[in-house]
Amino acid sequence: MLLEILKEFLLSTGFAAITFKEIIMIIISFILLYLAIKKEYEPLLLAPIAFGMLLTNLPLGGLMNPPKDGQLGGLLYYLYQGVELGIYPPLIFLGVGAMTDFGPLIANPKSILLGAAAQFGIFITFIGAVALKFTGPEAASIGIIGGADGPTALYLTSRLAPHLLGPIAVAAYSYMALVPIIQPPIMKALTTEEERKVVMEQLRPVSKKEKIIFPILVTVFVVLLLPSAAPLVGMLMMGNLFRESGVVDRLSNTAQNELVNIITIFLGVTVGATAKAETFLSPSTIKIIVLGLIAFSIGTATGVLFGKIMHKASGGKINPLIGAAGVSAVPMAARVVQKVGQEENPGNFLLMHAMGPNVAGVIGSAIAAGLLLMFFS
Repeated sequence: MLLEILKEFLLSTGFAAITFKEIIMIIISFILLYLAIKKEYEPLLLAPIAFGMLLTNLPLGGLMNPPKDGQLGGLLYYLYQGVELGIYPPLIFLGVGAMTDFGPLIANPKSILLGAAAQFGIFITFIGAVALKFTGPEAASIGIIGGADGPTALYLTSRLAPHLLGPIAVAAYSYMALVPIIQPPIMKALTTEEERKVVMEQLRPVSKKEKIIFPILVTVFVVLLLPSAAPLVGMLMMGNLFRESGVVDRLSNTAQNELVNIITIFLGVTVGATAKAETFLSPSTIKIIVLGLIAFSIGTATGVLFGKIMHKASGGKINPLIGAAGVSAVPMAARVVQKVGQEENPGNFLLMHAMGPNVAGVIGSAIAAGLLLMFFS
C-alpha cells in the first residue's frame, strides 16, 4: 500500500512528466539568467524573460494554461493578455518617453537620417523572410526585430502574427540585451581607427520651449501621416511631454518608475513564458532567431555606413560610430557607441551625440511598424 502511494506521488510530480525538449529550454533559461545576473547584460529585461521561460517549461505548473471546462487559466495566461491585446507595448513607450531627453535630436536634426538608415535591416530582412516562405504578415513581424525595439516587435506581431509572438519576443528582447556583444564587432569592421577617434563638437543648448513643442508636433505630423502608428508614437510623445512640461512631475515620475517597472515585470515574465518547448524548438523558430540576428546586424551596419557618408560630407566632423545607435535600443546602443569611441580615444565623449540617432531610431521603428501594419493588417 505504501509503495503504491509513493508510486502515485512520484508519477504526479513534474520529475515524471518532464521531457527532453523541456530540459533543453530549462538549460537555455539558465544561460540567460547567467548572462543577466553574472554578466549584467540588461538584467531588467533578461532576468524576467529567463525566469518566465523557466516557469513555463517546468511541467504541470500550468501557469500559461488558458481557461478550460469552467476552470480558471494560469496566472501568466491572464498577465499575458496585456501582450496579446497590445496594451503593454504602448505603456512601455509612455515610460520610455518620460525617461528620454529628446534634446540631442532637436539640437542635431541630421540624427534623424541615421535613425532612418538603421531601419533598413527591417525591410531587407522582410524580403529574406518572404523568400523563406513566411507569409507577408509573418515576414513583417520577423523583420521588425531589426529595429531592436522589443515593445514595437510585440505590438506589431500581436496584430499581424500572434502565433509567432513567442519566438519573436524572445529574439527581440534577447538581441536588445546582447547589444554590447553584437554591435562592437560590426562597428569596428566598418570603420577605420581614424574615424573612430573623431571628437565631435558640443551640441547646442536646447530651450525648454523647443522640448515642449517637439513631442506635440511629432505626434500631430506622424499620426496624420500614419494613423496606425498612433498607439506607439502617441504614448512615447505623451510621456516625453510629461517630462518636459515641468507641471506634472508626479505623472512623469510614475511613468518613469512605478508604471514602467511593473509593466516590465509583467511583460518580461510573460514573454519568457511563451517560449514553451513544444512550440519553441522548431525549424521555424530557428529561422526566426537567425533572421532576427541578421535584421539587427544589418540595421547596425546601415546606420554605421550612413554615418561614414555623413563623416565624409561634414569634412570629418561626424564620428560614424554614432550611426550604430540608430537602432532603437535606448539607451544601450548609445552606451555601446560611447564605450567603443573611448576605447580608441579616452577623451572622446559620444554619448549625447549618439542619443540623437538613438531617439530617432525609437521613432523610426514605431513608424516602420505603423507602415507594415497599414500594409498587412
